[in-house]
Amino acid sequence: QLQLVESGGGLVQPGGSLRLSCAASGFTLNLVAIGWFRQAPGKEREGVSCISSSGGSTNYADSVKGRFAISRDNAKNTVYLQMNSLKPEDTAVYYCAAVRKLYGCSRRYDTYDYWGQGTQVTVSS
Repeated sequence: QLQLVESGGGLVQPGGSLRLSCAASGFTLNLVAIGWFRQAPGKEREGVSCISSSGGSTNYADSVKGRFAISRDNAKNTVYLQMNSLKPEDTAVYYCAAVRKLYGCSRRYDTYDYWGQGTQVTVSS
């Protein structure tokens, strides 16, 4: 059974940092592209970042460019989202998602077949 499990969310002050993890089971992570998405209450799901199966291609939303960094450790079957200089508007539930047989990566949510359960990130003083 293919599963993705996010972790690392929590409460952080503005300007702080968090590192989210997306751990895969039931399949080999280096065969899939991974996307990170977020959804705040009353807002549409937003594609934050993505990384190709090889790790050679990444993409970021303008709202997080220069502050967030996506990476993957295929030996650990885990993808990370390092979030720095966090702002209150980054508050949301963050999800990771996977898709097979994709060239490059995509921040479109309808590209992805497998989703994690999400982890809450709250940025507040």
